[in-house]
Amino acid sequence: MTAEQETPTVGGAPGRPARPAGYWERIDRLVSQAPPLTDDQRAKLRTIFHQANVNKEAA
Repeated sequence: MTAEQETPTVGGAPGRPARPAGYWERIDRLVSQAPPLTDDQRAKLRTIFHQANVNKEAA
């Protein structure tokens, strides 16, 4: 078994896999503290994700 399989989990919210207790609360707290993305950062992320799809299709 992997460590993830041995970790006690609690039921996740719909659309979220089960994780150790407090996992998603911690993620939500960190995300709410982060500054918003700039337009330049959003454009770079769109480019990165679009390229990943093109590379998968070519393989």
